[in-house]
Amino acid sequence: MKLTPASRPCEHAAVADRPKALVTAPFRGEGMTTLQSLADVVYDPWIEQRPLRIYDGEKLAARVAAEGADILVVESDFVRGPVFDLPLRVIGSCRGDPTNVDVAAATKAGIPVLRAPGRNADAVAEMTIALLFAVNRYLIPADKDVRAGQIYAEGLIPYQRYRAWQLAGRTAGVVGLGAVGRATKWRLEGLGMRVISYDPYNPEATHSLDDLLEEADVVSMHAMVTDETRGMIGKNEFARMKPGTIYVNSARAMLHDTDALTEALASGHLGGAGLDHFEGENLPTDHPLCSMTNVVLTPHIGGATYDTEANHSKMIADDIDRLLRGERPLHIVNPEVLPG
Repeated sequence: MKLTPASRPCEHAAVADRPKALVTAPFRGEGMTTLQSLADVVYDPWIEQRPLRIYDGEKLAARVAAEGADILVVESDFVRGPVFDLPLRVIGSCRGDPTNVDVAAATKAGIPVLRAPGRNADAVAEMTIALLFAVNRYLIPADKDVRAGQIYAEGLIPYQRYRAWQLAGRTAGVVGLGAVGRATKWRLEGLGMRVISYDPYNPEATHSLDDLLEEADVVSMHAMVTDETRGMIGKNEFARMKPGTIYVNSARAMLHDTDALTEALASGHLGGAGLDHFEGENLPTDHPLCSMTNVVLTPHIGGATYDTEANHSKMIADDIDRLLRGERPLHIVNPEVLPG
């Protein structure tokens, strides 16, 4: 659909001929080049700040007003309240799900909100594979043995202590076939694994959840957190898994019951776990999971690659370009603000 200049959603704002963009998200690569060709860019990413800086609605509004910006690109700052009193042409949220933006308020103000779906799919899929290898081949305790000069600990050679089943020929169950789930699926297949999947909203999924849990040697979580999926893997689901199953969650801890997971690991029913997220972004150092040698814990870094930033930069900048040219953005959250 082609929009005429008079029908652009930014028409309510009195703006200069050349837009000005405040970018507080990490932005790089082709997307930055595109945005700089479209607007004067003030670049001040939150991730480069020491100490950490994340704006709330009032501070962000003050910064936008001070810069005289009519384009706002964020990743972690909260776009709330007074921000929507400003004459913004567009808000770009460099996330797959723009939970940091009050979309309803933006829509009421007539401001388009853009997002970046799948920006970190490959990064998180790679992290999933890294966690799986680390758990299955005991990489962390083996590394500690070498560093501590304990290669022959307990009178045993490493081959005795760290034998494992290879992944090739085993069955992996992928829960959630969104962008990350699909990116993980082909990587697992590349390892020689048979991959089965559960996703009630993707017709390509092969199994029910119960059947997947009973059949898989590895269960990998990639579902979004919703009322439907919160706590979807609990005591009964862990019990349904085969003895020795490896559980990997590179998505969100809210998808499982952490107490039930801990119990399944402590009992020896599960073979191990790899986790990249914890509720509240923190796991107490005295938590039982921290002392388990068959558990690998990482602090929510699955998407932490420069490529993730380059990906969201290109998606957001290309959509800003489309919007300014009077075309329909590909990744707009609230298309109802656009003329029919």
